[in-house]
Amino acid sequence: MLHQTCNLGPIRAVTASVTATAQGCEAEFRLDGKIPAIILPPAVAPVRRDNLWKTTCFEIFWQPLGGTWYREFNLSPSGCWAAYDFDSFREGMRDAPVDALAISCVHDDEGLVLKASIAAELPAPAQVALNAIVEHPDGGMQFWALAFPPGKPEFHSEACRQLIIER
Repeated sequence: MLHQTCNLGPIRAVTASVTATAQGCEAEFRLDGKIPAIILPPAVAPVRRDNLWKTTCFEIFWQPLGGTWYREFNLSPSGCWAAYDFDSFREGMRDAPVDALAISCVHDDEGLVLKASIAAELPAPAQVALNAIVEHPDGGMQFWALAFPPGKPEFHSEACRQLIIER
């Protein structure tokens, strides 16, 4: 769903899926709409990089059921990525250990598909959030999630973690 404070803009729908694997997880995000009318970071050599959420980016939040700590993955169409662990809501942020992470992204004028294969320790069962941030050329942003807490868009909120993942 698009956050209530955001204008619809050029992206009309976002779909996402995630599947737990023995090594971690596989995820897919799709944007449907006018892709040339959004900001896409250019493809670069895939490296770990901070602040990917400042432009078009996809996110996975993974929290063990009953736990307070959670892991955040940022996945950029550029091929760059980031992973952080938090002890609790926005507390104790640090780089998360990742064995391997691969991103592929293809797009045309009407859609974009990003696929990620993540090899990292991901406990199950877990509650998971799948999010998208879409930047417009005028600097405006769209925030998409499975659900939002009341108020401003807050992807770190447990209210966004609507999927239950088991192995």
